Amino acid sequence: MSLIKSALRIFQSGSAKKQIYFHESKAIRAFSSCNKLRQDAKDTTASKINFYIDENKEKGYAILKFNKAPVNSLNLEFLTELNIQLEKFEESKEIKGIILTSNIPNIFSAGLDILEMYQIKQDRGSQFWTALQETWIKLYGSNKIYIAAINGHSPAGGCLLSISCDYRIMSKGPYKIGLNETLLGIKAPFWFRDTMINTIGYRETEKALQLGKLYSPEEALSINLVDELAEPKELISKAEEQMSKWCAIPTVARELTKSSMRRDTLSKLIAQREADTQAFIEFTQRDSIQKSLRMYLESLKKPKKPSS
Repeated sequence: MSLIKSALRIFQSGSAKKQIYFHESKAIRAFSSCNKLRQDAKDTTASKINFYIDENKEKGYAILKFNKAPVNSLNLEFLTELNIQLEKFEESKEIKGIILTSNIPNIFSAGLDILEMYQIKQDRGSQFWTALQETWIKLYGSNKIYIAAINGHSPAGGCLLSISCDYRIMSKGPYKIGLNETLLGIKAPFWFRDTMINTIGYRETEKALQLGKLYSPEEALSINLVDELAEPKELISKAEEQMSKWCAIPTVARELTKSSMRRDTLSKLIAQREADTQAFIEFTQRDSIQKSLRMYLESLKKPKKPSS
């Protein structure tokens, strides 16, 4: 039984049961609006490849490399395609684990695409947030083993992808990782927060989220935001070594243990997905938030001063 189904079982009684059925039926309707996007993602030609996948079925794992230039930003189409691939991994009987990394040098993922929050229509915003929720649920709630091989910068949503995995190895170098949403005037959603708390603890999360703290690899290791550091050339080999250790653990025992650790956090979002989506729409449409996003986008257009 998957962690997601296990989380749903918590609500299978009384009014809570009605509540979860209500929210899930709403979510299903929201998903139906993404059907065309899903089909488009399946029909994507080789001229635009968002992922490279290398499956080693003999050893029981796959490597998925993000390849959405320039910074692997998470927009609706990217997330939809990613969710399709995550479903395939979950259904595979030959793949026990997946290493997530990037094919783009020095960047794991820059996080959410700001253009998905700036001056968008409500339908598009709802589809985008629903797709992001689905990505987190699939990653955090997966029975598979996920190891993040973080080869560069990983702020905001990139950090969320990382901490949703079971193990994190980060390249040594001038890189940063963290949930820095407040620096853009945005409040991190409760499931970002809870995932961070489960990773580094309450007090460190409280400081990190309020300050929009971005950590160096060494700082991230010291607070358990990542589990290991590696030289860039050794990152994937280190991830493969770690994957072999995880794959050697009896599968059922490991899955049940993971489920017991993550079920409550998953259940919290599953019970209120539509409310969370509506909160995202209402928050990002505030004039103050739109102003902050506009200022950030304008700052990206300014030419960089040449270094002296």
